[in-house]
Amino acid sequence: MLALPFLLAAIGGYLLGSIPFGLVITKAAGLGDIRTIGSGNIGATNVLRTGRKDLALATLLLDAGKAGIALLLARELAGFGGFSEELQRQIGLTAGAAAFIGHCYPVWLNFKGGKGVATFFGVLFAGAWPLGVMAGVTWLAVATMFRYSSLAALCAAAIAPIAALVAGFSWAEIAFSALLAALIFWRHKANIARLRAGTEPRIGAKKDGGDAPPAAAEATPEA
Repeated sequence: MLALPFLLAAIGGYLLGSIPFGLVITKAAGLGDIRTIGSGNIGATNVLRTGRKDLALATLLLDAGKAGIALLLARELAGFGGFSEELQRQIGLTAGAAAFIGHCYPVWLNFKGGKGVATFFGVLFAGAWPLGVMAGVTWLAVATMFRYSSLAALCAAAIAPIAALVAGFSWAEIAFSALLAALIFWRHKANIARLRAGTEPRIGAKKDGGDAPPAAAEATPEA
């Protein structure tokens, strides 16, 4: 019986995380299939390539929000079930992690989804906000210094489990943040290869390889 709430949290979180908001929003706006332009990704960074900053921001917030909502809703429902506070946190983390996986591998899109950065931040802020703050500050610092969105995402992902361990978070929160960090690295394997080769485009870079002045709206985590 104890496994049932975890299973339900995982299924519900996965289905909620699988909603491809970037694709839905751009199609509703008459911009066609976002997967046919730029990187082919369904996240906020690729939506930004349509020139619609408002749609990119909406995608970013919705992709982050769906994971946070999955976590908070599962944790709240577990409270009604009479579970201990620790089990409530673990059930919530299960739903949040499942939402992250759903975003990266959505059943509706043949398991081809986004890279999970916005969803990662949504889960962290909802499940352990100090880790979210630490990861967010790291992303901003690295993005500002080096102007690589992917590098900023990788550094933010790496800092989360380390911060959780140093700060004395529970084993569940440490394992949860480490799992998400590992998945972020896996989803960015092509970016890592380009970073090593020196061919990864910088934030604000023109398509021909030249650099344009970085704009705050362009410094969007690849979702």
